[in-house]
Amino acid sequence: MRIRAVIVRIVRQFIHDKRTMALLVVAPLLVLSLMYLVFNGDIYQPKIGTVQLPAAITEKLTAADPKLTAYDTVEAAEAALESQEIDAFIRLDQGAAHVKLEGSDPSKNRAVLLLMQKTLQGQGTPTGMAQDRNHENAAADPTNEAAVSQSGTKPPQGMVQTPVFEYLHGSADLSTFDSLSPVLIGLFAFFFVFLIAGVSFLRERTSGTLERLLATPLRRWEIVTGYMAGFGIFTSLQAVLIAGFTVYGLGSLMVGSFGYVLLIMLLLSLAALSFGTLLSAFANTEFQMIQFIPIVIVPQVFFSGLFDLESISPWLRWITHITPLKYGADALRGIMIRGEGWSGIALDVYVLAGLSLVFMLANVLALRKHRKI
Repeated sequence: MRIRAVIVRIVRQFIHDKRTMALLVVAPLLVLSLMYLVFNGDIYQPKIGTVQLPAAITEKLTAADPKLTAYDTVEAAEAALESQEIDAFIRLDQGAAHVKLEGSDPSKNRAVLLLMQKTLQGQGTPTGMAQDRNHENAAADPTNEAAVSQSGTKPPQGMVQTPVFEYLHGSADLSTFDSLSPVLIGLFAFFFVFLIAGVSFLRERTSGTLERLLATPLRRWEIVTGYMAGFGIFTSLQAVLIAGFTVYGLGSLMVGSFGYVLLIMLLLSLAALSFGTLLSAFANTEFQMIQFIPIVIVPQVFFSGLFDLESISPWLRWITHITPLKYGADALRGIMIRGEGWSGIALDVYVLAGLSLVFMLANVLALRKHRKI
């Protein structure tokens, strides 16, 4: 009977704790649904630009079903590659195919290289058979034009030599860690700051410290600003350590300015700090604070850039525009891999700063539920 009483108490506790019931039932279903939509999306088709290619090669590329865009000049294709509108572009130069890749994403690089292997190498097969016949003709007639072609002076019409690959960013040696490290450092900084800030601010409430502050002449916005600045000192230190260790300790690729990396890391930490303290206002215990992780952190992981967003369901992509981690990861990847300056990261900086300001204002309003002053 005593064991039964314990069981009944636990069951009643869970039934009355709606947050825990939601964590047990709703959160796993939500995460599994997101994983299904992310991993079971469309197969990524590389975006390829072409610059005045012969019709035969264009037809063969079209048959492989990439997203083809024709450009009249190399300059136009270069501009499209720089703005990431395409993953690569192809042009012919003296019978050789020149393929220039954007290069910042190894998975997209592999998709482009596989496509080139299927199309350009296949294009050269008939030419190889013609070369054998030209050798026979050259022995009988040294003035034969085919013999001149075999000498290397003039490639046969339609022949495509071994492709020459170039990279706008990175290189063929770009590792998966080099590609993912900008996203990972942003993710770790955001997650740990969110968790520590939320739990710490919750303790301020449960210990009565916040109530005593609210009873003083301090205004709500002054309390929020003070907490942001106080916690911000340590979160800034964490951001510097994470970024510095990744770049200088682990040797991650770093093309742009390390100062810009620190700026984005600090803004991400500020967004996580203000977001964590905001959500802590709706939790009564540390366990309830942790319950927010599957709802607000896990979805951001999926939409941060660790997975290709272009292959997931289109109606789900709108979530990326409201997740701070996505903007931070985009800016960090642009700085560390593509070497972007202020013009390339300005939008991400403004959005992160704006989200932090919105969360801080929401924090001021949330303090009203504790005590009106």
